[in-house]
Amino acid sequence: MPMIYDFIALAETDVPRAAHPAFQHLVDTYASETNKVITVWHSFTPKDLAFRTHPRSSSVEEVMKHQLFSERRFFGEFLGMPEPSPDKMLPALPSPETYANRMTELARPRLGLVAMQTEPWWLERVRFFDVERERIWIFWRRVLHTAHHRTQLTVYLRLLNKAVPATYGPTADVTWGGADPTVTQEAAGRH
Repeated sequence: MPMIYDFIALAETDVPRAAHPAFQHLVDTYASETNKVITVWHSFTPKDLAFRTHPRSSSVEEVMKHQLFSERRFFGEFLGMPEPSPDKMLPALPSPETYANRMTELARPRLGLVAMQTEPWWLERVRFFDVERERIWIFWRRVLHTAHHRTQLTVYLRLLNKAVPATYGPTADVTWGGADPTVTQEAAGRH
């Protein structure tokens, strides 16, 4: 049974076909990861934006801003795709909903750009901070960076006594028929 999210920002019909079928997983993954982030962001309320777990930790809002700005840097500076100027990245009125809406607005054109790239483009080595990496490596690094901050915010949800939405599978708060947390030897040994 497929995962069902409370909020779908990018439906399957919004996901373009990759120019090269071998790279469809990149387009599908970016859409899926964006939906997961937005699902988590929608779990917060405006009063939660200032919450932080420790004085040295980022607040909920700081993590959301970082997500928007760091995606801009990865897609724009490192992958070489057109991106809005930094002063156009944040919503005018900050709330979890407006941050989620902005993430969706920014993701839509990226999906098309990711879909149209060719194998030589993905395999080209480009600058990444102070080293060179293949664009496909940079893309996957972006996905991992996104997952890191999304996980950070799911911990914040738990500490705020809020339900943690499903992202890659069931949580203590969200499950469905056929969901298997695989926490037993029997479940892990199934064929």
